[in-house]
Amino acid sequence: MTAPLRIGNASGFYGDRFDAMREMLTGGELDVLTGDYLAELTMLILGRDRLKDPSAGYARTFLRQLEECLGLAHERGVKIVSNAGGLNPAGLAGRVRELADRLGIPVRVAHVEGDDLTAAHPGSLAAHAYLGGFGIAECLRQGADIVVTGRVTDAALVTGPAAAHFGWRPGEYDRLAGAVVAGHVLECGTQATGGNYAFFTEAPGDLRHPGFPLAEIHEDGTAVITKHPGTGGLVDVGTVTAQLLYETQGARYAGPDVTARLDTVRLVQEGPDRVRIHGVRGEAPPPTLKLGLNRLGGFRNEVTFVLTGLDIEDKAALVRDQLESALDSAKSRPAEVSWTLARTDHPDAPTEETASALLRLVVRDPEQTAVGRTLSGAAVELALASYPGFHVLAPPGKGSPYGVFEADRVPQDEVDHVAVLADGRRIPVPPPQDTLVLRERELPEPPLPTPLPPGPTRRAPLGLLAGARSGDKGGNANVGVWARTDEAWRWLAHTLTTTLFRELLPETADLAVVRHTLPHLRALNFTVEGILGEGVAAQHRFDPQAKALGEWLRSRHVDIPEALL
Repeated sequence: MTAPLRIGNASGFYGDRFDAMREMLTGGELDVLTGDYLAELTMLILGRDRLKDPSAGYARTFLRQLEECLGLAHERGVKIVSNAGGLNPAGLAGRVRELADRLGIPVRVAHVEGDDLTAAHPGSLAAHAYLGGFGIAECLRQGADIVVTGRVTDAALVTGPAAAHFGWRPGEYDRLAGAVVAGHVLECGTQATGGNYAFFTEAPGDLRHPGFPLAEIHEDGTAVITKHPGTGGLVDVGTVTAQLLYETQGARYAGPDVTARLDTVRLVQEGPDRVRIHGVRGEAPPPTLKLGLNRLGGFRNEVTFVLTGLDIEDKAALVRDQLESALDSAKSRPAEVSWTLARTDHPDAPTEETASALLRLVVRDPEQTAVGRTLSGAAVELALASYPGFHVLAPPGKGSPYGVFEADRVPQDEVDHVAVLADGRRIPVPPPQDTLVLRERELPEPPLPTPLPPGPTRRAPLGLLAGARSGDKGGNANVGVWARTDEAWRWLAHTLTTTLFRELLPETADLAVVRHTLPHLRALNFTVEGILGEGVAAQHRFDPQAKALGEWLRSRHVDIPEALL
């Protein structure tokens, strides 16, 4: 097996570009096409779907894409692996078989089971263990053309096909770790090819329609990240670094099959739109699997008051006092009440919109009545009795349910990981024999580079020198920051401490912030604990998934050596 395995991606989330599957199948050579449809929020959405219809619970978009593309995949000999099965992989596998029969396309469809632990967690809407890639590998080894799964790790969509193709077995940690890193780069689709890229204004490619990424996986676990010829976007060390830092934390990236050492990853620009990943080392996986639990947390409602012109602070204080008094006197005051004033107004503004600020009120409560009529009545009754120019963006409604995500762990040997083949045979996938409890072997902080010599500085945005990408992990946020040159890294590594991080982002001042150093990537990774409350579905803050937290950080001004500017 000397030729690399070409694995492409056609989806980074449920709702991603519909035409991506066709684009990837027609744009160039592929051996395997993957699709990642699941996220913490998606599991909640699918859980609510399943409440309404027990036969639902999977990503319906995947079926519609296959209706257009199943013939193409079969003609080109491309295998398809996707976690679109969500909460019901068996149901989706059955629907795919029905579709293939209707289209007259002879494909073998297998699926992976065992992740659904909802029955063991009363009160949860969905509880799922994050499985590894060896169930997928077993399906492919047994001749499957299409494999659908439920909640596997995102990288398992790549490690499974690679293990099947090259014959990797559990314990080949360096090879598996290399595939995990490649899978992590692919999992979010076009974020690896210029999408959401900090330095997008400097990108030489056309970013209006970036192509989806693919990885050329080699037998030794090394990989080249690239994209189909002629597609938009770009692949360079910066875009790959940004995605590597996304939603990761320390030097150890733990998974069900292997713990990948991110501090060993090395990136090389091998050519135009080609980045080689090499040097990745792996360790035994932890003895437990991540367990994601989704439950309904209660009901929420909101109203945004528009404050225009003069006396913005006084107008905000007046309406806030009025609403607070009304809520206090109500029969059921909401359990949580939060206010945010966004000063979007400008002095002497040429338009009414740019002369206006926004005051946002969000309420939450276990009971819908406390956030529905209680709030709507109090807010609407102020229409003629509050600040001058009173109006709202939209009147509050009845209140809507919100979800809560919690992460836990479950022993690997308590999860029945099973590959279910096209003929109905069920092949158990054993847990790993060797494991490593991460807390027992904490890594020492790597040495920092030599600091820059002192010299004149200039106050300027951090983003002139550093890129960033941020995201959510339950209630925590991750902010990865990287430098593009060795000299900038020497400055960044010594300057951007957790203390300065908190100063630049005051919302984090009272929260635990942990910094991780990744010298080979010239990067720092910060974990901000609790900033997202109970997770994205709870919509705890203005940016509930912390997608723009990194860009806020880049916009803050710091003292930068003039030699670097």
